[in-house]
Amino acid sequence: MAKTLIGVLFFVSLIIEYYSYQSIKTLTSKKIFRRIWIAFSISSFLIIFVWSMYIDRNNRAQVQFLMGFFVLTYLPKLVLSSVLIIEDIYRFVFYIFKKTTKRAENHRENSSYYPDRRKAISTLGLGLASIPFFAVIEGIVWGKFDFRVRKITLSFPDLPDSFDGYKIAQLSDIHMGSFDIKDYNKIEKGIQLLNEQKPDIFFFTGDSVNNYADEIKPWLNLLKTIKSKDGKYSILGNHDYGIYVFGAENKSAQEKNIEKLHQYHSEIGWDLLMNKSVRLHKGDDTINLIGVRNWGAGGHFPKDGDLQKATEHINDGEFNILLSHDPSHFDHKIKQFPKKMHLTLSGHTHGMQFGVEIPGIIKWSPVKYQYPKWAGLYRENDRYLYVNRGFGFIGFPGRVGIWPEITLIELKKG
Repeated sequence: MAKTLIGVLFFVSLIIEYYSYQSIKTLTSKKIFRRIWIAFSISSFLIIFVWSMYIDRNNRAQVQFLMGFFVLTYLPKLVLSSVLIIEDIYRFVFYIFKKTTKRAENHRENSSYYPDRRKAISTLGLGLASIPFFAVIEGIVWGKFDFRVRKITLSFPDLPDSFDGYKIAQLSDIHMGSFDIKDYNKIEKGIQLLNEQKPDIFFFTGDSVNNYADEIKPWLNLLKTIKSKDGKYSILGNHDYGIYVFGAENKSAQEKNIEKLHQYHSEIGWDLLMNKSVRLHKGDDTINLIGVRNWGAGGHFPKDGDLQKATEHINDGEFNILLSHDPSHFDHKIKQFPKKMHLTLSGHTHGMQFGVEIPGIIKWSPVKYQYPKWAGLYRENDRYLYVNRGFGFIGFPGRVGIWPEITLIELKKG
């Protein structure tokens, strides 16, 4: 699978490099500039290709450099190439039109009336390519620390009276293994922002670490400072198993990793729910909180989230909140489950850490083509799903347009 992906990226990158060079060739006839562009393109291509073959995937610095360099190098070129490809489509259509209408003067060779590339188009392409170039730099340097609070109010006619106005804070995908300890103060500001919301209860919806449970260890004192009146609850995400380092078949190593992570969660006051439910009390009323282990639709994701087991002590007609890391669980299992999950909280997608969001105008990320429910609020079968965009990052060391999120949900009777 990995070799196939590398092969596809190799082929696509060759197309991108070809079209990028065409723009430079159109804009300047000076060989020195063309040679500099070729030298840079070949060098960056070889760095990425060779490094991707021999990279230590457990080395955070190597992975982040490779991903950052790749995105910074090829995303602008992809935009530039797309402009030239559109121009080539126009040139080809124009050529076919001229050929079929036989309007070429003196019946010259067909190639003589094939339109030349225009400098204006190449200039436009370079201008558009500069936008993602600077956006990626901003996302790597500042964007991954631009923590945003997203506030939502949800109304339920069957919400117990005592929980009217109840405030839930949610974090997801903190991926503490991706952060450098020198950025401690920046992460601390994000936690302070969470505490300023003064939630009644705190939920964490998976992916504490990238692979190893010990990645969270340097951050325990900071995570202990998260405050909520009625407790703090957590679940596992796919990365918490360690399957990407131990292998999908090594269940023993995965469970040892989870056991150690469970101890760390207990140390910071998080109650890790693994196919388990608890009753939350307020006044004379109760609601159910259910937490399941990871269940993901993809073939390489763990599927041991057991709704049946987690809800065995829950009666029909009770108000239920479910924590499930992967939003694909909602479409495949949750929305048809006999016991109604009024609200499901998920994460996992990160919004791909790249996209465009302008409230009321556009909400787009490439991840939507894999996860139809990838960020924000969704409703089906009279059940809500909220997908948190993630607090941390993994792989690409930044966020562009999809900012790290702290969610505050207020439950209302109505």
